Amino acid sequence: MPIRTNRGRAAVYRRIWGFPLRSPAHLVGTAVAVIALIVAIGVVVPQLLGNPNRSGPEPVRIQDPGSSGAASPTSTTSAPMSTRLTAPLVQPTSAAPDPAALTVAKQWATAWATHPDGMTNAQWLDGLRPLTTEEYLPEMSTVDPANIPATKVTGEPTVTKSYTSSLEVLVPTDGPKLSITVARTSSGWLVTGYDQAS
Repeated sequence: MPIRTNRGRAAVYRRIWGFPLRSPAHLVGTAVAVIALIVAIGVVVPQLLGNPNRSGPEPVRIQDPGSSGAASPTSTTSAPMSTRLTAPLVQPTSAAPDPAALTVAKQWATAWATHPDGMTNAQWLDGLRPLTTEEYLPEMSTVDPANIPATKVTGEPTVTKSYTSSLEVLVPTDGPKLSITVARTSSGWLVTGYDQAS
């Protein structure tokens, strides 16, 4: 029998919307049904509409190198462009340490530790400038020489890693040891970075 009054319709709607709230079992059952419906729609709709991403890669147009001019013939191939690296990255080659690099590391550590009272950052940087790459100097300009916990180098540098174009050197000071990276540049061996080692 059809529902003919608004009051009757409201009662039916209340029963439908109130169904999930009658008990925890109803709530869980409704949630599972809604999730299953969403998953089913997500699987079925792309199959019905067809997935445009499955049509394959765009053809690559290659111009014939033997021809010239704007109206040159082109050949079309459907081979996808490869983004995979075909050759491994070049690893640095180990090599015996260059004595000149060790000298630069020790001179740089000495300049780093030399900061008499009242020395400005600009004066301190002037001592490091001939031994440091231009790219690293802006980072060194943020250092306050008064905060450097060393005043002198106390030993000879020790090589921790040695390659044909760079070295990592450990230099002892009366404060922390310095781990200094020295690289071969067009201007010779220069410091590209350092860290305070324990």
